[in-house]
Amino acid sequence: MTRYAIIADLNRCVGCQTCTSACKHANATAPNIQWRKVLDFEVGEFPDVTRAFLPVGCMHCDEPPCLDVCPSTATRKRDDGIVTIDYDICIGCAYCAIACPYQARFRVDKPAHAYSGKTMRHEALREDPNRIGVAQKCTFCVEQIDAGLAAGLVPGIDAEATPACVNSCIAGALHFGDIEDPDSNVSNLLRENRNFRMHEELGTGPGIYYLYEGDTGDNAAIEPAPMVPDPVGLAQVSPQLQTSWDWRAAGNFICGGTGTGLFVATILAGMMAPVFWPALFIALALVGTGLFCVWLEIGRPWRFLNVFRQPARSWMSREAIIALPFFALGGLAWLLHSPLLGILAALLALLFVYAQGRILRAAKGIPAWRQKEIVPVIIATGLTEGAGLFVVIAVLAGYSRLDLQLFGAALFVLVAARFVLWRQYRRALGAGGAPAATLSVLDRLNLGYSGASQTLLLALTLTSLVSPPLLIVAGLMAVATGWGFKFALVTKAAFNQGFSIERMPARGAGMSAPGIKPGWTAQ
Repeated sequence: MTRYAIIADLNRCVGCQTCTSACKHANATAPNIQWRKVLDFEVGEFPDVTRAFLPVGCMHCDEPPCLDVCPSTATRKRDDGIVTIDYDICIGCAYCAIACPYQARFRVDKPAHAYSGKTMRHEALREDPNRIGVAQKCTFCVEQIDAGLAAGLVPGIDAEATPACVNSCIAGALHFGDIEDPDSNVSNLLRENRNFRMHEELGTGPGIYYLYEGDTGDNAAIEPAPMVPDPVGLAQVSPQLQTSWDWRAAGNFICGGTGTGLFVATILAGMMAPVFWPALFIALALVGTGLFCVWLEIGRPWRFLNVFRQPARSWMSREAIIALPFFALGGLAWLLHSPLLGILAALLALLFVYAQGRILRAAKGIPAWRQKEIVPVIIATGLTEGAGLFVVIAVLAGYSRLDLQLFGAALFVLVAARFVLWRQYRRALGAGGAPAATLSVLDRLNLGYSGASQTLLLALTLTSLVSPPLLIVAGLMAVATGWGFKFALVTKAAFNQGFSIERMPARGAGMSAPGIKPGWTAQ
């Protein structure tokens, strides 16, 4: 087997960004897009200051998170370990960009120019319209590798078969080759030098290795990178708020969760009282609105059918597939007033909201989402929102006082369960460590789930058992707090992984020093 990788010698890298320029020239990337870049880490206080330059880009992982989430099969991994993108079938959902812990994927929605309002001649000549509205990233210059192999050349040894960034490095800091070959240039470097891989604890198996010291010595283990909540001068490498998913993506989680929750609540209520069939139509309309929001968000909306291509891996594909029988059975249940079809559709509704939780869970690049506790929180939130909306409809539809009291009691239980699950999620996120900015958003806004707001909501729900009209206020508050939570979770608290350096490299006759993970904190 062949496994291509890049070795970056941090002792040699001088931060000149020549690899960045070479990559941009070779791949004609947009002015604001850098497939390969070099980060600047400066640690300590004068006079004890250490500095390192860290080349980063797509890691071509052994277990690429982007591959697992891609619904269209556009992202693929070759037998030699190189991860590629098929621009012709990518729908531009940016799920891969969300899932990547290395911030190595990009989506450009319209042509960009170095000088605003003016297209330079070389930009017009080299602009690739196939890369508009789809995911793009470093490819290890795969076309050059393949052409070189066809000519009998050796990647990493012969320049004509080696990535542009490696060829351009003026300091000899970058090396490319086959790490499965024990006699290759990169295998020898790894044997002779201490090394680390970024974010290896996430299980991605990144394909870029960093050398930090020439002497293997006693092979002492690398100390964990310290977490620094308030970095000074490290904003470039600290976690940043993701911008790939905006209010449109949030709209899918909001409307999809509320709609499925309302459908389930309506069917369950129908086991104790007459089914209010118009509520099913409202539920279906909400879920449809959420999916329409997703359609608005993707970069190539008319390729939307490609979302069904990868049910074996992607929870986005599974959500779309579940939606088809849900709408079919739910629509028939509404048209025919069939309780049996309603029950079957309600089961699919539960699967749909579960898939939404798993969509977030699979995004390894967003620490606030990848916690396993996020799945029950999303399910409980959707069900609570749906129940809240249903009790409002039930009051307006004129259900009996006894029925309304039963519905109010059910809402009380759901609100309490939602709050307990939220607290478990928040504790798990804090205990495991998270970007400081994420925790700040969660605690500052409390996302409508503060003890005070939930106590008020529970009190309102209990009071409504005596005065059913108060169910309208309680129901609307249950919906509003859930919507606020999900909107903030997607658009305000979703800071990415950021970058870290496990060891600062040795400089001259000095020794290597502990690394740093800026912008993070643990509780």
